Amino acid sequence: MARTRTVAGAGTLATAALVLLFGNQPFTEWVDRRSLDSPDTAWELFLRTLTWPRWAFGPADNTSDSMRTLLAQDLRAILLIVFVALILAWVSKSVVGGVGGFFLGWSAVIFGAALAAFLTSFIIANPSLLGALTTAFSASGYGLFVGWIVGAVTAGAKGAGS
Repeated sequence: MARTRTVAGAGTLATAALVLLFGNQPFTEWVDRRSLDSPDTAWELFLRTLTWPRWAFGPADNTSDSMRTLLAQDLRAILLIVFVALILAWVSKSVVGGVGGFFLGWSAVIFGAALAAFLTSFIIANPSLLGALTTAFSASGYGLFVGWIVGAVTAGAKGAGS
């Protein structure tokens, strides 16, 4: 029996892998140190973008603001995966991979990242609607520049009906 990946399953796994591999604390700290040396290259921009859904096991210090930031970042990473999974599961029933799967996976990351950032912006100290919209705007950049990876994975997946 041949195993096929569904569009929703493949996109969710790809998103989770990106968050786990590039959002973890050792990788994000390495990128932060590296960006100080050469901040104005396209490669550095891509690396910094990959680290957007940061997550960590503990805060840098034990202040209230640091704990809120940690909670917001960790929840943002989880919500990104959940929202991408929900979008893909809801819409992918009519997609059988290929070009449609590519654009579905890519756009799911754009919308999922923006929504996760918007919602978690209200956890940090002194939240505002403008701050939430600004955070969602920058998060959609993550989806734009990184979502194509998820799109490529979903393009190779089979639709639920095939």
